[in-house]
Amino acid sequence: MAKTIYEVLIEKINECIVQHQEHLIDGGAKDYASYKEVCGVIRGLATALQEIKDLARNQMELDEDE
Repeated sequence: MAKTIYEVLIEKINECIVQHQEHLIDGGAKDYASYKEVCGVIRGLATALQEIKDLARNQMELDEDE
C-alpha cells in the first residue's frame, strides 16, 4: 500500500528530529546558544509533527464518516 502524504511527512520529520538529537548527543553544540538553537529546532519539529498527526487523524475520521 502506498504511503499517504501524512506518513511521508511524519517519517521525514522524525528523521530530522533524530538527526538533531544525535547532533546533541555527539556533543555537536559548540556553546549554550548553539544548544538552545538545536533544542528550539527539535521543539518546532515536534510541534509540526503533532499537527500533522492531528490532521491525519481528522482526515481519517472524515473519510470514515463518508
